[in-house]
This record gives sequence, structure tokens and C-alpha cells, in this order.
Amino acid sequence: MPKPLLVVGSVNADLYVEIDRLPAPGETLDGSNAAMRPGGKGANQAAAAARLGQATWFAGQLGTDAFASALRVALGDAGVKLDHLAMVEGPTGQAFILLQRGGENSIIIVGGANQRWGQIPGALASRIASAGAVLLQREIPDEVNLLVARLAKTANVPVVMDVGGADRPLSPELLGLVAVLSPNESELARLTGMATSTRDEVVTAARSLMRSGVATVLVKLGKRGALLVSAANEPIEHPAFPVSVVDTTGAGDCFTAAYTVALLEGQSERNRLGFACSAAALCIQKKGAMPSMPLRSEVEQFQSRHQR
Repeated sequence: MPKPLLVVGSVNADLYVEIDRLPAPGETLDGSNAAMRPGGKGANQAAAAARLGQATWFAGQLGTDAFASALRVALGDAGVKLDHLAMVEGPTGQAFILLQRGGENSIIIVGGANQRWGQIPGALASRIASAGAVLLQREIPDEVNLLVARLAKTANVPVVMDVGGADRPLSPELLGLVAVLSPNESELARLTGMATSTRDEVVTAARSLMRSGVATVLVKLGKRGALLVSAANEPIEHPAFPVSVVDTTGAGDCFTAAYTVALLEGQSERNRLGFACSAAALCIQKKGAMPSMPLRSEVEQFQSRHQR
């Protein structure tokens, strides 16, 4: 039985509106189907892992507004353990999502409670030490991620980090504490200052990060699929599955969480990549971030239909 996963990160109220296209400066467009759906990169990943059958704790912060209760319930309903979900004075984090025709989205984040962390509580430090892996993202302060990664390193617990959530450079110290780094191709280009238009360019950029101490770079390539670059093996590619895209929100979170679940289960690198791509393919066929995270049974059925 795999050890539990600990996800430390953000939880947001995702405020959606559907539009045909983005407005030009000064232009007003009609929208439709406005809704609040639970999200936040950390919460999405925790929900994804729990729905995939992995025992998962989430450490994050809610505000004291009307969104907090619904977000707590959504995480609990997904099977996430909430011992380390705190409440701090002020607004909960929010994301304003413009969902365009074809499933692409534009997002504005207001950090709220996600940015108001204090010290790492002793109970959370103990949870880090007992975890099978720790999963991080960048919608909480970098200094919190660094503190968590240091504690994980001391306890010999691998750290998986999704680069999404901020465009700031990552500190060399934090990079050196990460076992698996998961950027998309644009994030990889910004982190390295290198081109990522072709497969060879992606591999070269990924290997440059590995010289900083990262053991594995897991690159999300959108419609091109995904690429896994590690020190142990030759780069492994997996093409995207040909599915109808409804909403890409949360797909990267789903992908990284699914990969981490497969890692904890001891699956091979190739199987981890296929499992993650399958979960993400299911995610993009539904609206919303957290609500679109698939169940383990759904991923296994999808895989059985798409055996290569």
C-alpha cells in the first residue's frame, strides 16, 4: 500500500463565465453560464489524487467569506483528508476564468488566503515527514514551498513540483530540493531562457534544469502530449489523446497529480506518463477544474479502450 500523498498549495473559488472570444480593449461582450466552481492548483491536485484512489492530505488556507464552506465540502466529497486545511481572516483565493469556445481559457488569480501563510505548524511538519511524496505548486508564496521542501528533504521524502501558478524564477535552492519538476513548454522556456518549440529543444531545456539537481522533468505539451526526461532513461514521449476539448482548466493539475499517484504506486516511468495523459484527457472533457477530476475506474476504462 503506498504511503499517503501530501499536497501543500492553493484553494480557490473559480468564477467562470463563458464567452465566444476575448474582448478587445474597450469592448464589451455578452457572456453566459456564469458559475462558481471549486478550484485552485493545490486543491485540484489533491482532489485528483484522492479520486484516483490515493490516500491524500491537503494543507492550504481558506478565508472567512461565503466561498469557504463550499470549497471545504468539495474537497471532502472528493475524499481529501482536511486535517491541515486552515482558515485565516479575510477573503478566500479566487480565480476569474474566461472560458472561450473550444475549451481554451484565460485566468486572473486573486491570491487571498493563499498568500497569508505564517509558520509551518508542527503537525504539518510531522505530516510531511510521514508522507510518501509531497506535491507543490506556485499559487502560494515561494518561501512556503521552500520551507516545505526543506522539511521533505530532511525526511527523505520526494518533492514533486508543478511549475504553474507564477511566472517568477525559481530559486536555485528550491530547484535543488525537487525530485520531479513539471512545467508546460512555455514555463520551461521561461525558467531556462531556452527555446522549446521542438522535441529536441524541450529535451535540451529539461536537461539544463537537471543540472540544478532536479532528477526528472515532466513537460506538459498540450495538444502535443507530454515528454518525460530523467537521468535514468532516454526521454519518453506520449502523444495527446484525440478527445473533444470542453474545458482545459485544471488539466495540468490533473496530469501532475496522476503522475504522482503512479509514482507512489511504483509504476514504471512509461506507465506513469500514460496514466497521467489518460487522466488529463478525461479531465478536459468536462467543465470546471476540481469537478472534472476523473475517478480511478474512469481512467482504467479509458486506458483499456486506448491500449497501444
